[in-house]
Amino acid sequence: MLSGQLYSAVDKDLVRELNEVKKVIQEYNALLPTDRAGRLKMLKSLLGHVGDDAVFINQPFYCDYGRHISVGRRFFANFHFTVLDEAPVNIGDDCFIGPNVSIYTACHSTDPVERNSRREWAEPVTIGDNVWIGGNVVILPGVTIGDNVTIGAGSVVTRDIPSWSVAVGNPCRVIKSLRPQSV
Repeated sequence: MLSGQLYSAVDKDLVRELNEVKKVIQEYNALLPTDRAGRLKMLKSLLGHVGDDAVFINQPFYCDYGRHISVGRRFFANFHFTVLDEAPVNIGDDCFIGPNVSIYTACHSTDPVERNSRREWAEPVTIGDNVWIGGNVVILPGVTIGDNVTIGAGSVVTRDIPSWSVAVGNPCRVIKSLRPQSV
């Protein structure tokens, strides 16, 4: 699955792992919003990597495996953040995710016979540092979003977005290139 090769979505070991993660997600989503320490502790046990400084995911949060997700320092995701992490999802430092954002790595055949065989593959998603993703954005498998990017609300990101840009729409496209600020 992680190698990008075809795999069976109904494999008994994968289904068992998915069900175990669903239990943990249910526990996370039941924590009090004021229990910041408990929430961070649970995220650190669920996700593959969690940055050291001010990581926060509002409930409800949903993912498939959790361990394939890496978030950097000062990460914030608003309500209804959904990550289908059949492949790695790497998110950099200082990233802000609006409500109802979904990141997908699972891919399905357009051929109905193959699709009905429950065989699929997955492609990683990478999001750089200093990225702001507006509400109701969908990020599709295989996409890389560079550093210092803003993705406008309601966008569907179907291809890579270069660093230092503002991108919006369905399909998402760059509408403005930003000039790096000198330090």
